[in-house]
Amino acid sequence: MSYAGTGNEKAVAASDLNRTHVGLTVSFQADDFTVVFGRIGAIARKEGGVTLVLAEVEGTGGLPSHYSLPPAQQVYVQPDMLTNTETTIKDLFGKVQENLRSHKGDQRPDTM
Repeated sequence: MSYAGTGNEKAVAASDLNRTHVGLTVSFQADDFTVVFGRIGAIARKEGGVTLVLAEVEGTGGLPSHYSLPPAQQVYVQPDMLTNTETTIKDLFGKVQENLRSHKGDQRPDTM
């Protein structure tokens, strides 16, 4: 099996995961036969690897709640809807400001 995420997920190397990723939904290939989907509860960086702890998994159906990953392993992060919305609003606001500035010079004095 070779898992490569879905179209809306962003690939992030395990070593690049940080506190901003805690709480986000991720997917990754844990071994040759297992693809894991879950929400990050904690991230621990250790020499030679990264441990992901999944939130709300402990004791659920015999699934492990933590996975040790090599630093270069790709973890696929679902986009954070709040951050995406905030970015979109900021981008639109910037375009409106730019548009208003460019039209400011187009004003002509009223002639009577």
